[in-house]
Amino acid sequence: MKMKSILTALFVAFAVSACSSVEKIVYRIDVPQGNYLEEASVKQLQAGMTKPQVQYLLGTPVLQDPFSTNTWYYVFLQQKGYETPEQHTLVVYFDQSQRVTNYELDKPLPDSNKEVFNNAIIEAPVAEESSWWQFWK
Repeated sequence: MKMKSILTALFVAFAVSACSSVEKIVYRIDVPQGNYLEEASVKQLQAGMTKPQVQYLLGTPVLQDPFSTNTWYYVFLQQKGYETPEQHTLVVYFDQSQRVTNYELDKPLPDSNKEVFNNAIIEAPVAEESSWWQFWK
């Protein structure tokens, strides 16, 4: 009797552990974190802009340099499903008059205006025009 219960417990344990070894079955949502950076808004950034203008364009920075208030960091982290996370960092430098002197983007942003192609071809049947008296067509 004890052997039967031990075998049943082992069978259940193996069955449960076998199900957990299957990867990528559970749906994972895309997780964006930080400042959402778009290529169009980063292209509008230019030298000579004031801090309020940059903040209006890009939002509040994730990090300001603690030793100097003249450097802002915009960090965007995107993780899509089971892919590896991709991080983009934009650093904006200001001079003493609170105007942008330079900005650096560590790697290019994904183009949000890129056209997405769908391979599915859907064709609706074209109905021939016929009148009520031409029922044989």
